[in-house]
Amino acid sequence: MPLPVRLRSLARTFVTGLLAVLPLAVTITVLVWMGMLVYHWLGPHSILGSILIGIGVGVAGSEAIAYLFGIVIVLAFVFLLGLAVESGVQRGLRRAVNTMLLRIPVVRTIYDVIDRFVALVTKKDGKEGLKSMSPVWCHFGGPGGAAVLGLLSGPTPVELNGRPYLAVLIPTAPVPIGGGLLYVPQEWVQPADLGVEAVTSIYVSMGVSSSQYLKSFPTGGTPHG
Repeated sequence: MPLPVRLRSLARTFVTGLLAVLPLAVTITVLVWMGMLVYHWLGPHSILGSILIGIGVGVAGSEAIAYLFGIVIVLAFVFLLGLAVESGVQRGLRRAVNTMLLRIPVVRTIYDVIDRFVALVTKKDGKEGLKSMSPVWCHFGGPGGAAVLGLLSGPTPVELNGRPYLAVLIPTAPVPIGGGLLYVPQEWVQPADLGVEAVTSIYVSMGVSSSQYLKSFPTGGTPHG
C-alpha cells in the first residue's frame, strides 16, 4: 500500500537531514575511535601510563599530577635526545645498542623489524620511504575486472609461480590506516592518476568523494560502453 503524500514528504525530509549530518557523524565517530585507541595505549591505566605515573609519583602527591609530570619528564628526555641526534652524539650509543640487542635471539627479531619500519617511515639512509608508494588500480580478474584503489609498495616485482607480482597495500574504509598487503599479478596493476591524499579522502568518505577525484561517466552513456 503506497505511503500517504504527507508521510513520504516527512520521510524524504528526514533522509535529507540524515545525509546532511552523516559526514559530520562519521568524522566524530572516527575521531572518538582514535581518541579511545590513544587513551587505551597511553592513558593512566595503560602499561605506559603506569610507567609515567611511576616516574612522577616521587615528585607529585596525586596520581593525575604524577601522570602529567611523568609525561613532561619523558617529553624533556625526547627533546634532549633530539638535540643529541642533531649533534651526532648518538651514533656511538646507537651502535652499542644495536650490537647488544641483535645478540638476543627473540629480541633481535622484534627490534630489527621495528628498526626497519622506522627507517622506512623516516626515509633513513637516503631512501624515499613511504613517499615512494604510488596510488594504483588493482583490476582483480584482469583488465575490466573489479577495480580497487591501493598503494604500490615498490616498482620492482617479485616472482611467484613463475609470474611477476607486485606488493600492493589495500586500505580499509572509513579508517584507511588499516587494510591488507596483497601480492597482485603485475598485469592486473595500473597506475592511478591520483595523489595519496585523494586515495585517503575516497576511503575516509567511503567512496562519497569519488566524483571529486575521478572522471564521471558521460551522461547518456551505457554502463557497458
